[in-house]
Amino acid sequence: MQNMNRIKRADEQPKTYAAIDLGTNSCRLVIASPTPTSFHLIESFSRITRLGEGIIKDNTLSKDAIRRTIKALKICSGIINEYAPIYSSRFVATAACRRANNCKEFLNSVKQQTGLNIEIISSQEEARLAVVGCVPLLNRSLKRVLVFDIGGGSTEISLARVTSSGKTFIEGYVSLPYGVVTVSEAFPNKDMTNLAYDTIVERTGQLLEAFENKHHIFEAIKNQEIQIIGTSGTVTVLGAVQLNLPRYNRSAVDGLSISRQDLERSITKIRNLGVEGRKKHPCIGPLKADLTIAGCAIIDGICSFWPVSEITVADRGIREGILLDMMHNSNRSHNFYRNRKRRNKPYVKKQYSGN
Repeated sequence: MQNMNRIKRADEQPKTYAAIDLGTNSCRLVIASPTPTSFHLIESFSRITRLGEGIIKDNTLSKDAIRRTIKALKICSGIINEYAPIYSSRFVATAACRRANNCKEFLNSVKQQTGLNIEIISSQEEARLAVVGCVPLLNRSLKRVLVFDIGGGSTEISLARVTSSGKTFIEGYVSLPYGVVTVSEAFPNKDMTNLAYDTIVERTGQLLEAFENKHHIFEAIKNQEIQIIGTSGTVTVLGAVQLNLPRYNRSAVDGLSISRQDLERSITKIRNLGVEGRKKHPCIGPLKADLTIAGCAIIDGICSFWPVSEITVADRGIREGILLDMMHNSNRSHNFYRNRKRRNKPYVKKQYSGN
């Protein structure tokens, strides 16, 4: 009887999941357990490592960037071991590793020094996971959503449709070949000039033309038939600046709606701060001072190309997408997903049509 009770208690323990998003700029870990409608955050860790620093020069991860990143991944590994056993985990790397010609050697070193197996995912999978992570913020009254995820080395933009049954399908995506790290390094002035800023805005519009011509997004956005969600460090900074927060507060920013006018005012305020002002700003700081301006230029390009009237700020993305993916795949018959279906919580399927 005692053995049976121990087995029962073990079965009743919530399953623990772990996800790592190793990007061009930062390394992020999250550990969580499922709840009836989402997940419960157990532990999180984030560190700016700039893995892709200097990669635009020779497509090579530098020794300093590798050292910083492995140091952060050792911390991630230690945290994960503290919560063992982990029921399911997935650790992914994005643009910097896709681009680097020495990435295989880097990932081998990561495995040897941390025990972590990291997979390089495609830009398509990166875009899908960003949409999955933003599912809780979807406006159920709208049938379509455009999610843009500004990373360190690339920017993924996904168009998704929510069906009447609550499922969400990716209609198309486009990956812009630059993010906040590569843009800031391409224009290495102490503060980005107006010419450099306008160049990124114009270039972003040019890269979106083929995507627009295929999916006819302009009119749908103009008619307010598409929700716009932005997920990135820059977007969350804009949310914090809009709210005049004395320090960053995720609960205040995540899910915040910002009008186009307020977005423009926040961007102008950030640009007018200058590099020293951004370094001193409590929601920006020295590590994001240059990156934030680069991100603002990309956002400005997106919102100038399409008639965006409002964006939803998401302090969530790939990590959360990985978690929801794993929980869905390992618990298809669990009440968690039957509850999600009854409550019309959409799930994002893989259905790419390219850009």
